Amino acid sequence: MFTGIVQATGRIHSLEPRGGDLRLAVEAAALGLDDVGLGDSICVSGVCLTVVAIETGVLAFDVSTETLARTSLGARAAGDAVNLEKSLRLADRLGGHLVSGHVDGVGTVVSITDDARAQRWTFRAPADLMRYIASKGSIAVDGVSLTVNEVGADTFGVALIPHTVAVTTFGERRVGDAVNLEVDPVARYVERLMQFDRAASV
Repeated sequence: MFTGIVQATGRIHSLEPRGGDLRLAVEAAALGLDDVGLGDSICVSGVCLTVVAIETGVLAFDVSTETLARTSLGARAAGDAVNLEKSLRLADRLGGHLVSGHVDGVGTVVSITDDARAQRWTFRAPADLMRYIASKGSIAVDGVSLTVNEVGADTFGVALIPHTVAVTTFGERRVGDAVNLEVDPVARYVERLMQFDRAASV
């Protein structure tokens, strides 16, 4: 589990096709790797990945075909910036919201507008995810925990303070870019429970 509070940004070092899937290497020295070992989970722009190799300042991950199909990682290139977060420890503060790193779908940046010192961002989300997105609810965008400000038919909006733009990859994102989306897991569990309740009442 993660919190959606980005701890560092890194750069994609390489993407190496391997037998139909991918070996992803990320320059991650800024994350602080002294306590990172093989088998650890790292959230890479919203995607929970397992460390399979460590070289000086670089972490390597194997990315499955399922992950490539459901996230934006396969469309990234060497040099692209990624958000990084180590997995949550039981003693850590939950500064954002509970994030699993299991991406629900890929969205698109629709607009970016200035709002005083902040920025208003609008994203288009896949139709099947919109029912889980609620005004003043939480959502993870490229692994960043954000509060939803408004919801449209197929879009949602958030406000980003200057700090968030500065310490995440949002500073390099542009209109039309793809982003990884993870809805609040509580919404999914509520829906699942309601399905069982309806089945039991029939």
